[in-house]
Amino acid sequence: MSENHAAPSTVGQLSAHGDESAPEFYHPPEELVNNSNIMAYAREKGFADVEALRQWSVENYQEFWADMATRMVDWYQPFTTVLDESAAPFYQWFNDGSINIVHNALDRQVKTWRKNKVALIWESEQGDNKTFTYWQLYKRVNKFANVLKAMGVKNGDRVTIYLPRIPEIMIAMLACAKIGAMHSVVYGGFSVEALQTRIQDAQSRVLITADGGFLNGKIVELKKITDEAIKHSPVVETVIVVKRTGHDVPMEQGRDIWYHELMALPIASPKCETEPVGAEHPLYMLYTSGTTGTPKGLVHTHGGYQVGVATTMHFTFDIKEDDVWWCAADPGWVTGHSYIVYGPLILGATQVMYEGAPTFPYPNRWWNIVERYGVTVFYTAPTAIRGLMRFGEAWPSRHDLSSLRLLGSVGEPINPEAWRWYHRVVGKNNCPIMDTWWQTETGAFMITPNPTTPLKPGSGTRPFLGIDAAVVNEQGEPAGDDEDGLLVIKKPWPAMLRTVYNNPDRYIEQYWTKIPNLYTAGDSARQDDDGYFWVIGRIDDVIKVSGYRLGTAEVESALVSHHDVAEAAAIGLPHEVKGNAIHTFVILKNGVEASEDLADELIAHVGKMMGPIAKPEAINFVTSLPKTRSGKIMRRVLKSRALGLPEGDLSTLEA
Repeated sequence: MSENHAAPSTVGQLSAHGDESAPEFYHPPEELVNNSNIMAYAREKGFADVEALRQWSVENYQEFWADMATRMVDWYQPFTTVLDESAAPFYQWFNDGSINIVHNALDRQVKTWRKNKVALIWESEQGDNKTFTYWQLYKRVNKFANVLKAMGVKNGDRVTIYLPRIPEIMIAMLACAKIGAMHSVVYGGFSVEALQTRIQDAQSRVLITADGGFLNGKIVELKKITDEAIKHSPVVETVIVVKRTGHDVPMEQGRDIWYHELMALPIASPKCETEPVGAEHPLYMLYTSGTTGTPKGLVHTHGGYQVGVATTMHFTFDIKEDDVWWCAADPGWVTGHSYIVYGPLILGATQVMYEGAPTFPYPNRWWNIVERYGVTVFYTAPTAIRGLMRFGEAWPSRHDLSSLRLLGSVGEPINPEAWRWYHRVVGKNNCPIMDTWWQTETGAFMITPNPTTPLKPGSGTRPFLGIDAAVVNEQGEPAGDDEDGLLVIKKPWPAMLRTVYNNPDRYIEQYWTKIPNLYTAGDSARQDDDGYFWVIGRIDDVIKVSGYRLGTAEVESALVSHHDVAEAAAIGLPHEVKGNAIHTFVILKNGVEASEDLADELIAHVGKMMGPIAKPEAINFVTSLPKTRSGKIMRRVLKSRALGLPEGDLSTLEA
């Protein structure tokens, strides 16, 4: 560590370089630093501290990632090529190696003492709970993999999964990967139209859903939404339905089959060989919002992805054999893919999964779970922390949270006030917060602290090992200290996306053309004089609501699809709980009168088209929108006006 970052002897002590105006540092407990996985690795490699290790790993990134690929996972056929740059930016990692992520997540675990270790503790807000050892999970995955094969699913096929936060979502994903099929998970909060477009793009013949799920004591009608989506997606031939809620749902003869009935048939043998695949074999596609309004199916592969996920989780969250890990995300998002379904299992961890809301029936539900299961490492989103802050300190304080040793934050920059509350009230000033910046595209953490890092509230601190990140201006030149610029990654990394499904041109245009030869993340950021990164937000027209990315064009398209709307624009404005809330500006068709009832109708319409998460906070009826001469809506002008800020350069604004 540098001189300024030397850890003091007092646990949780703050320092500010002797300057009251400087951001404070929160130093990690010495015992945590000395016993951390990353410090052990630094010592093994001959480095005095982790910062020296990080600098080496960036300068020798191929050597570092090759070391991780050998240490973290097992290979059927070892690789000899680390990185193939011949078709850049379509980079390939370990491409002559043979592997399967399920072999490392399950197969190798059941050949060790971990066979009878608890892999998953599941609980629902309804009071249901189940526990799976690695052996039990292994057999369930094998059985369902055989079911999928009996349904005609083959290596390379795409399977859409639309399930609540239940063990079956993990089982389904692992079963697909085991036989070489790609899974396309659609978040259970998405609506008919969102599901339908994703089915069509993936061309999935098999879809896995449930009769419903539970959230805030209510049933989420997943089967009903699925049936509507399939009316417009004739490609679907088979729908496998998990009986979760038990309420009556229609089952179409010849298409819909109950999961539990299939799993009871002789075809569902508990023995199934894992399919060896090339390191670059597609593992999954996951859709993320784009500025054009059409979601992008981002493709990740078996080899590099699992190396990145296992490595980042091992070093950032310091996972040990006796840890109980809880990532409170949904498996339908990349956080759940990487750090619920795959990362914890590859590391042989025990983890918690909870189906339901953090405030049901009371705002202590999460803290009650932490106490009962002895959760040691907890990972959630700033929007959840802000939401729980509203209920005060009494709810977490009534529970024994002393089992916690590390906390995490994901999805969006965490504001310092929420960071300090999380650190003080939940972590009792003794649990460093791993504030992770990464994306669906990156597959794994990119900028993140580790257990040895002095922390600044609101900063993701420094890039992870082997990651070369920078802040640059529009010309690609380095930005100065504390100067806003574009966040870029200068060298490829194993867990990176490989392409946009069926649209390689869009992959190049979206990520590699802004500044040649640099991956442009689409976020603005700045770097302070300590080298710490501060991510500010999106530079494109994507709004992060409660950590979820929603394209402005998708919201606008939903509004314009209403018969009374002529034009619409959407922006994100700061919100104390959600991080950002959607505010819209609507031009009505001639003869249509603006009213509160119509505003409510439009909000409901967007919710129906895109799902409840996309409902606008406000509908503003206007007679015109600021546009460039080429007709592009200037959303930054709308945002500046809404916030009462200077509107900047208006030279391109139409007269």
